[in-house]
Amino acid sequence: MSYQEVLGQQAIAISVSDSPDMTVLGLDDEHLRDAMTEIARHLLALGARLVYGGDLRQYGFSELLFELVARHRRDADEGDHRNGISNYLAWPIHILTSIPDLEAKIADLKGLADLVLLRLDGSRLSMDERRALTVSTPNESEWSEGLTAMRQTMLVETSARIVLGGRLEGYKGAMPGIAEEALLSIHAKQPLYILGGFGGCARDIGETLGLISKPNTQRSEWSGRMDFFGYSAIDLNNGLTQEENMILAHTSHVDQAVALTLRGLSNVLGEKSKKLSLNDKAHHIP
Repeated sequence: MSYQEVLGQQAIAISVSDSPDMTVLGLDDEHLRDAMTEIARHLLALGARLVYGGDLRQYGFSELLFELVARHRRDADEGDHRNGISNYLAWPIHILTSIPDLEAKIADLKGLADLVLLRLDGSRLSMDERRALTVSTPNESEWSEGLTAMRQTMLVETSARIVLGGRLEGYKGAMPGIAEEALLSIHAKQPLYILGGFGGCARDIGETLGLISKPNTQRSEWSGRMDFFGYSAIDLNNGLTQEENMILAHTSHVDQAVALTLRGLSNVLGEKSKKLSLNDKAHHIP
């Protein structure tokens, strides 16, 4: 395999959860799943590794990504044998999962995906360390702290983030998960891609940033939304123009969303990946 994959050496975070707006938009849940699948498939084909923070529930988005990477192996740079996906499990999530279930899942995913267990502060926890722990049911404060810490760790260990969908009720953290992840990316000037055409939190963020001119006036305000005021398309640092970001925030056409996202990623990360690959190759010259 050539060492010049467009997104080789890059880890891209995907933030997705169920959207409450699919029916209103004339869509169904499969449209959201198809959008995530197509984005992830193209990223793998361009050499990227995928990073997702979620639980291990049956038929959830984590499982969908695991199935995808099993069918579409990452087109990795020469000598890069890392798995195509890393699923980060926040402290409150993995301590509610039994040791046998964790071990079984790790075994099932061997050679395909990594499960990354995190402590309450977001630092990594080995499976041996997890076995030795005596844990109790997390309280509300631990849920908020653990989820925020996971998102901060993912921010440091990824090159860009893509957000779509997103529930606005029933979340455990300080604000909806996709909102917190998007806000962390903006603050860190990490390239951020907002696919608002599937509604939910991503659409609300697009509205707040001025990318969608017709707001959803029926929506109740959610915790943290005011934190996005004052930011605009330029703060997304994503290699797309204002017009392109507006299209990306509106469209529910998967092909269009994929094309724009890949264009932006290639603009901001493509040359960086090529330089990293060339440097790695140079270090191996006898």
